[in-house]
Amino acid sequence: MPELKLKTNLRDPDSFYANLLAMHDGLSKAESDALNARLILILANHIGDEQVLARALHLAAEAAPDQSAH
Repeated sequence: MPELKLKTNLRDPDSFYANLLAMHDGLSKAESDALNARLILILANHIGDEQVLARALHLAAEAAPDQSAH
């Protein structure tokens, strides 16, 4: 399985995070979720490597908070 860059790989991660949050200002939960989905699909298409994407999905699911308490 390919390795992913898990350490910070952005020159200015705080700026990126601020821009990401600003994109969501004023959006409903549904609009925000749709925006996130579009962003994920755009980035997945850019990456294009299904093994890398499968690894990323696995890591994201592994890191997800336990939903069984809800």
